[in-house]
Amino acid sequence: MATANKTCSLGRRIYRFAASVSGVIALLIILWGCTANDFNAGVIAWKTYSNSRYGFEFPYPSNWISLAVPENDDGIAFVSPQDNSVEIRGWASHELLNSIVTDQESVKKIKPNFQTAQGVSGVMVVEVDQRLGSMTLTLTQSQVKFYLQGRSKSQEFQDYYRLFYYIAQQYRISKS
Repeated sequence: MATANKTCSLGRRIYRFAASVSGVIALLIILWGCTANDFNAGVIAWKTYSNSRYGFEFPYPSNWISLAVPENDDGIAFVSPQDNSVEIRGWASHELLNSIVTDQESVKKIKPNFQTAQGVSGVMVVEVDQRLGSMTLTLTQSQVKFYLQGRSKSQEFQDYYRLFYYIAQQYRISKS
C-alpha cells in the first residue's frame, strides 16, 4: 500500500512538473511572437474612429472595413480586408448600479496591468484557445466601461498581436 501511494505521489509530481514546464514553454512561445520586430506602425496608413456618445477614440488601419454601426452608437467593429475573421472592436457602456459592486469585487482580483499612452490604467486580457485568439482591454472611468478587442484565428494571433497592442496603447478617452 505504501509503495502504491509513493508511486501515485511521484506520478502526480511528474505530471505537475510536466504541466508547469509545458505552460512555461507555451508562454515563451507567445512572448516570442509578441516581441517580433516585424510590426512598424509608421508604415501603416491610419484613420481614427471617434465615438461621440461615450467620448473615446482609437486608430485603425485605413484599409480596414467598418461593419455596420449599432443603432445605439456604443461602438464599432473593423475587419481586415485580407481576412474578415480578423477584427478590431471598440465599444463602451454605462455600468449598472448592481454591476458596480460586482465589478469592484472582480477588480480586487484583477489589478490593472496596462496603461495607455494617455496614462489611463486598465486590464488587458489575452486569451488563445484552439480556435480563437483575442486581446481585450477594459478601462473604467466615471461609471463607464470602455472596451477594445482585437481577435483573429488562434494560429494567426501572433501575427496580429503587436497591431492590437499598438492600437490599445493609442486608445484615448475624452476627459469630461
